[in-house]
Amino acid sequence: MIDSEPFAKAAQAIQEASCVAIACHEVPDGDAIGSLLAFYHLCTSQGKRCIASWPEPFEIAPHYEFMPELDSMTRPSDFPEEPEVMIALDCGSLDRLGSLAEKAKAAKHLIIIDHHETNCFQGEINLIYPNAAATVVLLRRLLKELAWPLDQSAALCLYVGLVTDTFRFTKMHSSPEVFELAKELSEYGLDLSEINRKLFEEHHFNYMKLIGRCLSKLELNTSIGFAYTTVSLKDFQEFNVRIEEAEGLIDLVGRISEAKVYAVLKEAPNGIRVSLRSKDPSVDVGMIAALFGGGGHRFSAGFVSLGEISEVVNSLTKVLANNLSVES
Repeated sequence: MIDSEPFAKAAQAIQEASCVAIACHEVPDGDAIGSLLAFYHLCTSQGKRCIASWPEPFEIAPHYEFMPELDSMTRPSDFPEEPEVMIALDCGSLDRLGSLAEKAKAAKHLIIIDHHETNCFQGEINLIYPNAAATVVLLRRLLKELAWPLDQSAALCLYVGLVTDTFRFTKMHSSPEVFELAKELSEYGLDLSEINRKLFEEHHFNYMKLIGRCLSKLELNTSIGFAYTTVSLKDFQEFNVRIEEAEGLIDLVGRISEAKVYAVLKEAPNGIRVSLRSKDPSVDVGMIAALFGGGGHRFSAGFVSLGEISEVVNSLTKVLANNLSVES
């Protein structure tokens, strides 16, 4: 059940602000960047000053480069130190804002819009509902409270967030409400087949070569039903692929029928980025990720860990062994 009071409070704070600063989490996925760009576009369309950013690395995956307003984003180094009103989008904790976290804490009013089950509720106004299919669903509710009309650009951004975070409407929380929102957004003249092609079916040649490398490194622990692959810094450098572009690797690993839980471990300069997914309703990967300082949802989560990839694999396997067995 969604309480209307925090949405009304958030709308009032936004309407009274002379400038709204918004940010999403590091290495933005479709829901994060879709929420950010949709709000920025509509905020500026209403004549209100808005600054939008995300933490370093200040890059976006190639399959999101067709989205509007990307050229209007502000580098994190130019983000205001003490925002009048700041909105954190799709962030389970302020830590995911990287260098922008301290600026969020310094904001006069901090609004958090999120749907992660492991959210820490660190805002003054928290629009946090784990049962929501995506952050864009909650953002749409706020936009109605603000009485800001949608247009084609905003609808496109919201649709990107919706279709990516529901895994093309195949995962949990793909409720009638979700399909109603998809229907509403499609009525703004969106070319859904083209959008879906750009998001899911179009990749650079070098990325396809990287996929081959990663598939050759697939591992399956049959005793616990855990499948994973890894991507080293050397792999990224050899194929000239940025880490943001490798977002979809996890979906390929998930096609392994024997896997109950699956993962992709990507080596980055700041540690090993681990994407975790579960097919087993009894295994909450959000809680498992929280043990490693991360978070997320029951079926989709992640964390960043220091050390070598092999060390992280061993630690993760030990934790999963306490939660999985092929007989369960």
